Amino acid sequence: MNRLDVRSGSSAFGTFLHGGSDERVALAPDGLGPYSAPEAPDSDEGSGCLAEPARERLKVGILLPHVETRYGGATARWGDLLSMTRLAEDAGFDSVWTVDHFTLPDHGVECGVLENFSLLAAIAAVTSRVEIGPMVACTGFRNPALTAKIAETIDEISGGRLILGLGAGWHAPEYRAMGIPFDHRVGRFEEALTIIHGLLQDGQIDYEGRFYTARECELRPRGPRPGGDKPHLPLLLGSSGERMLQVGARYCDQWNTFFSFMQNDPNSIPALREKVDAACRAAGRDPATMVRTASIMVGFPLPGERGRPDTPNVIKGSVEQIAEQCQRFVDEGISHLCIYLDPMTERGIEAFVPVLERLKAMDAMTAAR
Repeated sequence: MNRLDVRSGSSAFGTFLHGGSDERVALAPDGLGPYSAPEAPDSDEGSGCLAEPARERLKVGILLPHVETRYGGATARWGDLLSMTRLAEDAGFDSVWTVDHFTLPDHGVECGVLENFSLLAAIAAVTSRVEIGPMVACTGFRNPALTAKIAETIDEISGGRLILGLGAGWHAPEYRAMGIPFDHRVGRFEEALTIIHGLLQDGQIDYEGRFYTARECELRPRGPRPGGDKPHLPLLLGSSGERMLQVGARYCDQWNTFFSFMQNDPNSIPALREKVDAACRAAGRDPATMVRTASIMVGFPLPGERGRPDTPNVIKGSVEQIAEQCQRFVDEGISHLCIYLDPMTERGIEAFVPVLERLKAMDAMTAAR
């Protein structure tokens, strides 16, 4: 095994919603094993132009409401989540997502959350087609080698359908409640991502860092995507912070921006895309190899179900209007939309299906040109 020894320092710099913070951190040495995709052509280096990735067919997924009060004002039980998952797969959605929190704030109240990976394992067992994943898993909540082991097991259960979204975390009260350190989150994220990527890509790692250690650690048995010269389990970065992008560009296959960070506004995507491109180039990587995804909120006022009307910039309107607003994200290079429905219920899914069908039809027309 290759021995990695990293002790990087960091200091708190700030936080934002979604996957993590923009804490200042000393990046690890080049020997940590950057992203294995081909490097960007020399002609692109330093050009400053935005990458135009190869055209990918549009994917559309939904986020499940496993947070207290988020199920149309009620608290979803497993039977409700199972019903929504099956409905989404049958309706033609491409993915089903969970969040990774212990508590989340709602109007000053800390709401409980069903555990992320337990749910994903159950969802993997009752679905056959949709991709599944956390949006996103906090690397600080679990030992990183254990996170890789859990991910590999869920990928086995699903037959190779897991996308492992990762972030550094942001909600201090849940860290405090669980006795988890809240400091140096990007430094901890960097080390955790190094271990997780190493195990999922190579099946083994021998690593000693400032925050985490994995001694002669092997991932066995291997799942359906063992890495190496074969397909690997994809990693998704849930952050747009500069330091997080620098770390994520070394290892992650996909990037996600969340509606609470970019105000649910497609006009914010070009500037974010430029940041992603710059991070990829700095890592010696072709920016076109980073899949761009976005989590957006779509609202349908449904009688008898309480939504979240206080959330700003919710996409709403007729089927055609909602589809056109979603399409604007696609036009800016987003190839996978994760839909946060308001309300997040079976009726909300049913209301969105005509939008899904219209988006797929528009995508097919574009692909045929």
